[in-house]
Amino acid sequence: MLIEANKSALLVIDVQEKLLPGVFENEKLVASCQWLMGVAQLMEIPVLGSEQYPQGVGPTVSTLRDMLSEDDFVGKTQFSCADAPECSARIDALDREQIVICGMEAHVCVMQTALRLLEQGKQVYVVSDAISARNPIDTAAAIERMREEGVKMVTREMVGFEWIGRSDAPQFKDFSMKFLR
Repeated sequence: MLIEANKSALLVIDVQEKLLPGVFENEKLVASCQWLMGVAQLMEIPVLGSEQYPQGVGPTVSTLRDMLSEDDFVGKTQFSCADAPECSARIDALDREQIVICGMEAHVCVMQTALRLLEQGKQVYVVSDAISARNPIDTAAAIERMREEGVKMVTREMVGFEWIGRSDAPQFKDFSMKFLR
């Protein structure tokens, strides 16, 4: 079950400026999400960002927000994007059967979204080196639980190489020059 560019979308969950300082290895998290978003754009894969209660918590970190249009972000109050009507409708509108997930917090919004999307029949891939939480133990427990429930755990390079698919793809040179340094 490979991740195919024409069947997948990237969901960037709640990487919000105010929450980042308390998140473990937050700079690495942002860099990994940025990397995935860049490869998704190279491959013309739809990207959707969620924001947990943006009126109180504020927006996504500008590094990521600047990569998408304002319309590509959706606010929510439910922890699971799949349970938030405004977010769920946007995911459904993408019409993609494979959802690749990165963001935070691993044991709350990421895990609840992944499990609910899986329950809805989506093929769900969580990028283990592009998720985090305040406590690394919570991230480890979330990864273990998601894996046990049938969510596919992948790395960002696995996603990138599967989206590209072949070394003679038109995007491969850009991918190798910009993303594999």
